[in-house]
Amino acid sequence: MAEDVVLMEKKELITTIILNRPEKRNSLNPTMLLKMAEYFRELSKTDEIRTVVIRGAGEKSFSSGYDISEIPTDIPDDIVEELKEKNPLEIGLGSIENYPYPVIAMIDGYCYGGGCELAMTCDLRIASDVSKMGIPPSRLGLVYHPAGIQKFINVMGLAYAKEVFYTGRFYDIERAKEMGMVNYVVPRAELNQFTYALAKEIATNAPLSLKGHKYIFNKLQHYQGIHPEDVPEVERKILESLNSDDLKEGAVAFFQKRKAEFKGR
Repeated sequence: MAEDVVLMEKKELITTIILNRPEKRNSLNPTMLLKMAEYFRELSKTDEIRTVVIRGAGEKSFSSGYDISEIPTDIPDDIVEELKEKNPLEIGLGSIENYPYPVIAMIDGYCYGGGCELAMTCDLRIASDVSKMGIPPSRLGLVYHPAGIQKFINVMGLAYAKEVFYTGRFYDIERAKEMGMVNYVVPRAELNQFTYALAKEIATNAPLSLKGHKYIFNKLQHYQGIHPEDVPEVERKILESLNSDDLKEGAVAFFQKRKAEFKGR
């Protein structure tokens, strides 16, 4: 599996994971997500790293969304087994959630779609003042998966999460902060210093407390979700959107930068 699409840099108690597809605005693909999961599993085996920062390469984007244009190769055996039950997005984002220590998203530039969900999966989010965030499935004709929607509810609350999904807007970062999507907005020139100062403050706290609190937060959130009786209908609605003419129209309109003409079929 190509390593250069995700880079890892360790320094003292902090590791940085870099989404390294700047020519694609760091859009997430299966190779990147599975490599990220591999790195997080490696980091989980030691207590030497106590905070992880995720950022995008370049100056334009944290991550512009999800791109399925590449098929991964040379996948570790344990991840191959997991792929039988989960897709790469679930595995990659699950590795962030399951990592025992805090993870910080350092957002600079575009943070859209699957990239926005990645940021929401992190424990904290710090953004530069030129960043934008949004989740556009309603503009594309897609029904988003419940676990992803739940993350937005957990971070923003139900009312704002509904607005974000119903409108599909790309928000200026100050508005995103008002809605609870990020913890801090700082001038771009100060983003790196501010983020790593916070990461160091966290990483020098008691390891057992950090791990214990993250474990408890995760378990509390796991009590939320779709009732098993409702799963078939949820899956039907998602599949219906994936097979729709509206999705084709939404994708074309998105790339042509025009408003889609949806027909409801």
